[in-house]
Amino acid sequence: MPRTALRICPLCEATCGLALTVEGTRVTGARGDRDDVFSRGFVCPKGAAFGELDADPDRLRTPLLRDGGELREATWQEAFDAIAARVPALVAEHGADAVAVVLGNPNVHTMAGALYPPLLLGRLGTRNIYTASTLDQMPKHVSSGLLFGDAFAVPVPDLDRTDHLLLLGANPLDSNGSLCTAPDFPGRLKALRRRGGTLTVVDPRRTRTARLADRHVAIRPGADALLLAALAQVLFAEGLADPGPHLAPHLEGLAELEEAVRDFTPEAVAGACDVPAGEIRTIARELAAAPTAAVYGRVGSSTVEFGTLANWLVDVLNVLTGNLDRPGGALFPLSATVPAPRPPGPGRGFALGRWASRVSGHPEAKGELPVAALAEEIETPGEGRVRAVIAIAANPVLSAPDGDRLDRALAGLDFMVSVDPYLNETSRHADVVLPPPPPSRSAHFDFAFNGFAVRNQVRYTPAAVPLEDGRMDECEIHARLVLAVGGAHGAPPAAVDEQAIARALAKAVAEPHSPLYGQDPEKAAAALGGSTGPERRLDLMLRAGPYDLTLDALLAHPHGIDLGPLEPRLPGPLRTRSGRIELLPGALAADLPRLRAALDGPATGSLVLVGRRHLRSNNSWMHNVPALNGGSNTCTLQIHPADATRLGIGDGDTVRVRSDGGEVRAPAEVTDAVRTGVVSLPHGWGHDRPGTRMAVAAARPGVNVNQLLDGSRLDPLSGTAVLNGFPVEVTPLR
Repeated sequence: MPRTALRICPLCEATCGLALTVEGTRVTGARGDRDDVFSRGFVCPKGAAFGELDADPDRLRTPLLRDGGELREATWQEAFDAIAARVPALVAEHGADAVAVVLGNPNVHTMAGALYPPLLLGRLGTRNIYTASTLDQMPKHVSSGLLFGDAFAVPVPDLDRTDHLLLLGANPLDSNGSLCTAPDFPGRLKALRRRGGTLTVVDPRRTRTARLADRHVAIRPGADALLLAALAQVLFAEGLADPGPHLAPHLEGLAELEEAVRDFTPEAVAGACDVPAGEIRTIARELAAAPTAAVYGRVGSSTVEFGTLANWLVDVLNVLTGNLDRPGGALFPLSATVPAPRPPGPGRGFALGRWASRVSGHPEAKGELPVAALAEEIETPGEGRVRAVIAIAANPVLSAPDGDRLDRALAGLDFMVSVDPYLNETSRHADVVLPPPPPSRSAHFDFAFNGFAVRNQVRYTPAAVPLEDGRMDECEIHARLVLAVGGAHGAPPAAVDEQAIARALAKAVAEPHSPLYGQDPEKAAAALGGSTGPERRLDLMLRAGPYDLTLDALLAHPHGIDLGPLEPRLPGPLRTRSGRIELLPGALAADLPRLRAALDGPATGSLVLVGRRHLRSNNSWMHNVPALNGGSNTCTLQIHPADATRLGIGDGDTVRVRSDGGEVRAPAEVTDAVRTGVVSLPHGWGHDRPGTRMAVAAARPGVNVNQLLDGSRLDPLSGTAVLNGFPVEVTPLR
């Protein structure tokens, strides 16, 4: 008989609750869980396709091991034996930095990806850490670190109570939101409009979100920071800057900030932004006049040459209008699994560039190096060369700049491990592939996304379907990997969790502000609930968190526990050395001359390229699901009719696109959804390399837009690749 099982969707940042129909061990249907405390039944096409993704026949079922140059199926014992034999030996001979760890986007969508990579990095001790953050949101982490002293102190727009939302470089009707966890983001924006609020969207594309807006500003790509600086300048110049009494005691550098943006008048930036000065002034005045307002920027304002400055200015505007840390503005969420807040006061602050990459000297940010630099770190001989890679849920051959170069570099490694359910463009180079089970076989808790949620809540779903024979739980795979690289191969995987619990408890019982302060660590450990190591670790985090919760409470509320709307928290989140919001940090002030130089504007007549998202896609890892790969989810070069006519390009024509890193060929889609001077290719395609096992993706491979880049275009503060707003040459092919 069919049964219903609950599961939080792991396929995007919205974290919607799903009600799965399960027949035997097969998921035969998925719908929104109407009783979910957060998503209230909302589901998008990705969640509806959960069963098809779960049962994908191309998912690997057993480990793969390279033998005589070819990958063959192997036992779990063989796979971990090979890792234990090679990785510690490479570290012993060449040092810890000889091993690079690459963490991909799906890690933040699993419990295992949240709990174990920090332990793996601790065991290895390598500084060669690369993640999808430097292809996405690292500018936000850096700007938050510099402003607030904590890279994870990210204010999110209070969507359900705001009167005015200024949205830049984001298309939540297709992405479902990012660094702003909000099930049914489209419904929340429509509710904003219904209650008389205002939505302004700044985007060079007329996206589905832009079509919903009161005002669509078709900015020139890459000019977001200039526009935001001009908005700040207007607020100061017209006496509209008013942080309010709730913020004033927590600010440092307000006068210096006013001087720093003085040159960025609307007239000065209008040409570079291609936005009239009068319209810039109107946006600033409306923002200041709104009863409550929030400014929110995402990928389009992050993966550009001034990404960190743009993200900084987003929060500067929230401060200047008095909308930071107040209902209806931008507030700091309080996750149930973060340690209970310590008393306010000065902290250690946030430092950039504590070390640098070996070859090009790229400074670290948040402990990471730019993933765009990985290929040169593998290829370049000398002490400290990367000789081995451990890639976890990562496909940088498609997601990073110049995938062809990285493809060649990975082929020359001494050893590579990939934790991935697919043999894809990156994992095909691995010596060992460790495949996690389908998502229905894994428990789920959103450690990362609850920290960016527009409402405080907490939900946990156990595995919907038991593991099949021969499969290994994803958390156990990660725990055994930690043991294998750390010289403890053969120890029980539960030992990894118990050591993590012991360390966390030792810290918690010594912290006066912790709910566990003063307790006996052994008794506290014995009191933990849960039937697995990950569950015990989750229970400990809940007990040490701010809400007096336990795992048993979550299990008793399968649809989640609502913890209420976001509330003002300042000065609690601040960890700067001053204990205040440092409005003009030195690193950002030093980067402003580079922004001033951009006032002259780009060369006229050149086309620039931007990416795009689709509701049925999330980078490269969903292109093998038939229900999600088709229809309007296509890899085309969108080009405005005026530009197409000028270049002699017809709809459907094959065109050549060239830039720094090379060229690709794609069909043209002539549409006024992009503004003149702009073309658009989606991210995550290019499934045409041999040796993969993704039949659906390979049948409609598309082209890899990142092959147009050579990796030299980076935001200097965050190391984030410039994936949007770079010049291209487009020519028709006859």
